[in-house]
Amino acid sequence: VFLQIFAGWGTLGVELQWIGKPRRPRVVTPLIKANTIRRLETEAENQYWLSCPYVAKEKEHHHDEENGLASRQQRIAEGSTKFPEHRYASEYLKHLHMTKKWTDS
Repeated sequence: VFLQIFAGWGTLGVELQWIGKPRRPRVVTPLIKANTIRRLETEAENQYWLSCPYVAKEKEHHHDEENGLASRQQRIAEGSTKFPEHRYASEYLKHLHMTKKWTDS
């Protein structure tokens, strides 16, 4: 009976898609077909627009060099302002009196 049901589906114009590990059939409805076609058309249109360059390769090469250099210098300046000012080790260790000797006291 199970196989007779599936044998009759192909004649009704309903297509099947096999899903899952136990390989149960999934009915492919006209809505599923329409959605798949719509997604494929959208993908084809995206591929078309991405294949047409807006700028020639000669113009594209180093087209934003000034802005890139300015933003790089700005990032370097911002990084240097966050970095603390340099201090010598002697400023940290001057309270230790490194030059005093035990024999002098």
